[in-house]
Amino acid sequence: MIIFVTGGVKSGKSRYAHNLAKNLSDNPVYVATAKIWDDEFKERVQRHQSDRGPEWENFEETHAVSSLPIDNKTVVVDCLTLWLTNFFIDHKQNIDSCLTQFKFEIDQLMEKAGTFILVSNEIGMGVHAETAIGRRFTDLQGLANQYVAQKAQKVILMVSGIPLTVKE
Repeated sequence: MIIFVTGGVKSGKSRYAHNLAKNLSDNPVYVATAKIWDDEFKERVQRHQSDRGPEWENFEETHAVSSLPIDNKTVVVDCLTLWLTNFFIDHKQNIDSCLTQFKFEIDQLMEKAGTFILVSNEIGMGVHAETAIGRRFTDLQGLANQYVAQKAQKVILMVSGIPLTVKE
């Protein structure tokens, strides 16, 4: 089962996903997809880590999330935006090859037993990106989110800390 949690920056996505996972499992799994780019981002990651207690099993995986030992578990993958960033850099901003690899990973997750709570950002709801690379990434994110939302059994849009059910 895939539960897709999306929304803007600081909309409460991660907190909602964590609480949902803890309600579904006594031993949830957290998969971090980010690379640490700078000191400010390192602090953000550390804050996220401190929010999780010892009941969490933690993995860091920047690409092959589906290869992790996460069958039959409740898993939070946080976040798709940072996961896509890794593909975007590796594939030299080629949207088609990024989407191919990303869709493969999502399809592989769908073949596993368990509950997968995928957290993403709606980055295309604001002002258009100023640069061509920014616009390409926004397009990639939008297409990836559409794919996951189509495959998901449930879609939640977070707005100002409030979960809105988009798909049940």
